[in-house]
Amino acid sequence: MELIIQGNVAKNCHPEGLRQGIDKQINYVESHGEIYGPRKVLVIGASSGYGLASRIAVAFGGGADTIGVSFEKSPGEKGMGSAGWYNNIFFRRRAHEKGLIAKNFIADAFSDTTRNEVIAYIKQEFGGSIDLLVYSVASGVRICPDGTRYTSTLGVRGQAFSGPGFDLETRKMVNQTLELVTEQQLADTVKVMGGEDWQRWIDMLSAAGVLAEGFKTVAYSYTGPKSTWPLYKEGALGAAKAHLHATADHLDAQLQRVNGHAYAVVCKALVTKASAFIPMFPLYITLLYKVMKQKRLHETCIEQMHRLMLNHLYPPMGNVITDDERRIRLDDFELRPDVQQAVELLRKRVTTENFKTVGDFAGYLTEFYALNGFSMPDVDYSSELDLRQLVKEYSHA
Repeated sequence: MELIIQGNVAKNCHPEGLRQGIDKQINYVESHGEIYGPRKVLVIGASSGYGLASRIAVAFGGGADTIGVSFEKSPGEKGMGSAGWYNNIFFRRRAHEKGLIAKNFIADAFSDTTRNEVIAYIKQEFGGSIDLLVYSVASGVRICPDGTRYTSTLGVRGQAFSGPGFDLETRKMVNQTLELVTEQQLADTVKVMGGEDWQRWIDMLSAAGVLAEGFKTVAYSYTGPKSTWPLYKEGALGAAKAHLHATADHLDAQLQRVNGHAYAVVCKALVTKASAFIPMFPLYITLLYKVMKQKRLHETCIEQMHRLMLNHLYPPMGNVITDDERRIRLDDFELRPDVQQAVELLRKRVTTENFKTVGDFAGYLTEFYALNGFSMPDVDYSSELDLRQLVKEYSHA
């Protein structure tokens, strides 16, 4: 069995490889320092990437009970299901083995119905309150409670921006262009990827009285070096992230009544399902990986989230570590001047013939494949999977 890729999107997954991926992240957390942090945690967008890594970090690094909300597909007549579906199941099984509560809601995170169901569960079966909410939703579409549908756009402001990228399906370097966004597209992108839904979650949880004293909440963001600003910070994505940062400040003030806090966490560039979809960005990641691995600074999602919980959000001294704009910075290693200077030197060398060796293309592929359960060393990918058996064993999240 092989990974099927269309463009830069994976179309299938391998359950056993995903199970090993979960185990690998858990093993890292359990061997790298106990987190003295939250006991009851809600993760919105819990099935992959930073959300999944956050859930693993607090559960297996700190013994937290968790609720995960995600929108995933189960195995059935239409196929074997999504990678996140299996991630949820394997996380829950390992958490239960440890005696932890691990509740999965397979539902639309943008829906008030979902929020009300989660609130009811917190009140009835989760001890009545939560002390951390992680917001890690990655979606290109949002349907608001009033039924309005919004779609995000990966466009830029000012003038169209072109640059080199690569196609994972063909494994060839291509020239990619981000077109100008209209004001409506910009507003719609902020609706989908900004802080409005994060705000609504906190508003409804607060109104229901389920936020514990000292409650904290985080949402994940990215800024990047100046070389990425035209496609990220200065584009539609950047506008959405600016709204997210402003929402963090608004929520922080709102949460003072429970002595709570809200933070935007600026992460490093990593291989995720979301980042693979951004034109030109994966090429930058391969160059960054090459440099950071050479300097022994590289971190994966689980290493970033463990560092977040252990050193920044719940540090031994008790004071949350932020920058001057009250953001938690996990991109500190990425933005080191020596790192970025080395990345720029590599960028100048990249051609259509050498991009696989100038950057860490092999490392990028390995992480991308692992997101979907492939490239794991102890899995027999030559064996065919029985869809009927998958349905029987994994039909309930």
